[in-house]
Amino acid sequence: MNHLQTALDIITQVGGAENIEHIEHCSTRLRLSLYDNGKVNEAALAKIDGVLGVRINVQCQVIIGHEVVQVYEAVRSLAGEPQANAPQVTTRPSRGAQAVDFVISVFQPLVPAIAGGGVLKSLLLLLDVLGWLSRDSSTYKVLDNIGSAPLYFLPILVAITTATKLKVNVLVAVSAVAVMVLPAMTKQLADGAQFMSFDLRNVAYASQVFPAILCVLFYAQTEKLFNRYSPGALRIFLSPMLSLLVTVPVTLLILGPLGYELGAGLATVILWLYGKLGFVATGLLAAALPFMVAAGMHKPMLPYAVASMSQFGRELLYLPASLAHNIAESGACLAIALKSKDKVLKSTAFSAGISALFGITEPALYGVTLLNKKALYSVILGSVVGGAFIGWMAIEAFALVGPGLASISMFVSPDNPLNIVWAFAGAGLSFVIAFISALLLWRDKVVEKEDELAFTRPVEGQIVPLETVNDDVFSRKIMGDGIAIIPSQGVLRAPANGTVVNVFESGHALSLLTDTGVELIFHIGIDTIKLQGEGFYPKVKEGQQVKTGDTLIEFSLDTITAAGLDPVVMMVVTNGERFSLTPGNTHKKSSHPHIIMTLKESM
Repeated sequence: MNHLQTALDIITQVGGAENIEHIEHCSTRLRLSLYDNGKVNEAALAKIDGVLGVRINVQCQVIIGHEVVQVYEAVRSLAGEPQANAPQVTTRPSRGAQAVDFVISVFQPLVPAIAGGGVLKSLLLLLDVLGWLSRDSSTYKVLDNIGSAPLYFLPILVAITTATKLKVNVLVAVSAVAVMVLPAMTKQLADGAQFMSFDLRNVAYASQVFPAILCVLFYAQTEKLFNRYSPGALRIFLSPMLSLLVTVPVTLLILGPLGYELGAGLATVILWLYGKLGFVATGLLAAALPFMVAAGMHKPMLPYAVASMSQFGRELLYLPASLAHNIAESGACLAIALKSKDKVLKSTAFSAGISALFGITEPALYGVTLLNKKALYSVILGSVVGGAFIGWMAIEAFALVGPGLASISMFVSPDNPLNIVWAFAGAGLSFVIAFISALLLWRDKVVEKEDELAFTRPVEGQIVPLETVNDDVFSRKIMGDGIAIIPSQGVLRAPANGTVVNVFESGHALSLLTDTGVELIFHIGIDTIKLQGEGFYPKVKEGQQVKTGDTLIEFSLDTITAAGLDPVVMMVVTNGERFSLTPGNTHKKSSHPHIIMTLKESM
């Protein structure tokens, strides 16, 4: 893939760099927040080389696959910094859409750091369980601190993503949030702190996300206010100082405790629903994930997952359900790769199945599942059965990363050694159910293919054998087999549906690629290139789609004969090694009187 060309084409089809407000990416998708989604040419965007699919809801999501990082970097380099001033927008998203866009923009960039740290901690737990590295060793503790850092300093990371989304001073925003996790501030809150006679609530802000978001949202308003009214000469320090003096106390008094309760409440509500529905909730969520992932609407689950991780250090609904879905996608695709006789589909399904096995499902979804109902049914069946089993066994995840074979250690529990065992069992059940279902249900699509390809008369006149033409190149069939016509009218028409490949500058010749893969060349007259275009009037352009009977070239018989030239028209099949040619109307399924040539594909 040419990443720069792909990036350039993407920028063009989304309305240009001036329409891009924010750029980010996940494991397979380029996510663009646009000023106006109405400017996106979705059909052209989907056809770009390297693009697997397009989804536009809140954001414009361009599915790239495993090369998304390279395309993202190329888009960033070509588009530059997002435009400071929004262009005139013809269609504004709803408040709900803006809220979802904000959530995705804030939480999506957090995933790599949290996932990296979480998987490292889960691997350390596995090493401890296997007896290879004791948790009491100094090495273990150092490595555990590395894994713990992203989650502990989550408020700082959230401050960065939120400030970036809001386009405010990132470093000042981070400074405001950093006060909440400052060791001295944490100790002071624990000892019972006050600010101007108001009690400050003792909240452990480490690993929290919502207090940081509310803090930066409020800071954005103060920055705007003080930037407006601060004298220009003093603004560089006066505005940040005043913003911090206002933002931090309000956060410690009101916004911080409110954000803490919001995060705790969100996780509690999900756990309450899980408690009411039990394993049914996991199974239903796993069955719904193919549609949620396809629409990109699984990302709003991130706030809950992050809140659960920060609140309880584990998550027991979204990630376990994702394990069942991801592995079911793999099972269905690998079964189709085994059973299908279509070489292209076999290759696509195999690579997509391997990708899904390691937690990346977009290639499977867009390349196989959503294109074939039976594949989708198999995935849903594997997901719901495996998900219900996983929910029944109350499997918990301990790292925020896409579940798959490579990240299966995320289910290693410090308290329950069987958690990882049941995770393997649930994944295996999802795989087997989806695999067997796809194996039983799958049937290759039968494409009815005509054994003969028919071509109508391109020019009115008398048909003569190509061998009789007074030009060795054609009569000896050096260019290929075909027919010749002594024209009675000066109009060349398309003998089949196809695409114009080339129109000679002099207008006396044209090449056409039919929709059935036949390469044709038309040559009007012998040595008519000498006329340098006089008397020839092409009516089509290169790349133009044409239908049977459409006019390709109009030409003057009088001009050709007045110059003493032979006006015979040749129609030659230049890739004739693929076909056997029969002049005349022998097409079995048509009685069209104008069919003058049929081809049969060689076996």
